[in-house]
Amino acid sequence: MTLFDELAEKIGDDQWEGWKERVLDAKEEIAAFVASRCPGRGAEVLDWFQGSFNFCLQIMYNDGTPDTVIRFPGLGHTTFRDEKTVNEVQVIQFLQENTTIPIPRLISWGLTEDIPQHFGPLIISEFVEGVHLSDVLKDSADKKQLYLNPQIDGKILDNVFSQIAHITLQLYKFNFDHIGAISKSPSTGSWSVTRRPLTYSMNELATTAFYPKTHLWTQRNLCGSPMEAHDRYISRHLFAQLVDRHCIDDRGPFKLRCDDFRPQNILVDPTTLCIKAVLDLEFTNAMPSQYASEPPWWFLLAGPDSCPRRDRTIEQFVEAYEPRLEQFLQAMERAELGGESSDGEMPLSCLMRESWATKRFWFSYAARKPFDVEVLFDSCLKEGSAGVESLDAEACAGLEPFVEMKMKQLKAYDNECANSLQYGAVAVG
Repeated sequence: MTLFDELAEKIGDDQWEGWKERVLDAKEEIAAFVASRCPGRGAEVLDWFQGSFNFCLQIMYNDGTPDTVIRFPGLGHTTFRDEKTVNEVQVIQFLQENTTIPIPRLISWGLTEDIPQHFGPLIISEFVEGVHLSDVLKDSADKKQLYLNPQIDGKILDNVFSQIAHITLQLYKFNFDHIGAISKSPSTGSWSVTRRPLTYSMNELATTAFYPKTHLWTQRNLCGSPMEAHDRYISRHLFAQLVDRHCIDDRGPFKLRCDDFRPQNILVDPTTLCIKAVLDLEFTNAMPSQYASEPPWWFLLAGPDSCPRRDRTIEQFVEAYEPRLEQFLQAMERAELGGESSDGEMPLSCLMRESWATKRFWFSYAARKPFDVEVLFDSCLKEGSAGVESLDAEACAGLEPFVEMKMKQLKAYDNECANSLQYGAVAVG
């Protein structure tokens, strides 16, 4: 699969490490700030932990006030940080008002300007005890990659899938008129889309590829050879030809979808496996309904784009994935029979079955994976030996200039990488 831009990634990692050190150096000041928002005597930082995008401090109080967590989106690993936080706060409030999904209670929040030293926007919430569901489900023998335990007890998955089916059905029942981030009107109390969407992929492009608007054209190390540039260009144009076939709804209503909803962001009771908290809702938007009606990609904990890193093929992924898909859909069907389905709509379980059978699953997954569109297309969607002859005249005419441009970009990128190693610093190109 495609590499990130190493220069952008290094800049982000360096920013993250420097910023994190500043935050940890200010633990006492931050604890006092949290206590001012959540009154409790003797506040101090008990522990800290981090994810891919966020950095958290657990705050303990001496007077018996329950522990809280202050969470910052990390500098260098997240962008549009204030926007991201505002979006997540609105989603948390919406779900707590309208669903029974277990979400940590929101205590306070603020923007970058609201906290001393301007470490970034923040969310303060209750601390929830539990273990990450991914730690329960993972293969402990695989030390390199997170992957589902192939010997896992089916009863464990039935328990987990049943709970997640209910959560998924609750999310699916809400309809919105536009694509984007939701918020509540202070005057009417109604919820609607009021801002652009902010997605997981937008954040990845911004932090690991220097904000490219047209990724194929602008990431300089996207193609490592003329042949790779030739193949990527053709595959992405052929992928675009499938839009009319697989895009089932561009007029709405639009459904809530969280890009980062997966076992890594779910806390469970280690004994009962009861879900205690759903975390990290920052990339939740009203999106085309087909995205919300795709089967979850995470049944094996790792998505199909991880196959090359695990020396596995897409065919091996499908072989392991399909039994788990069927198990989850049976849990979904039981939940629908129990009254969770939306009135007047095709059952979500049916839409998910249809998505898998028609390969719409692969189209939607590839559309959300800007670094790997062509690899997923070639492996899962390409029909026969379709190639350059299937492109229209305009696309054909653009092929060779594109290849030449990508090779010039790659040369400039390689030179900049060499210089950064020589001088021990990265220059932004």
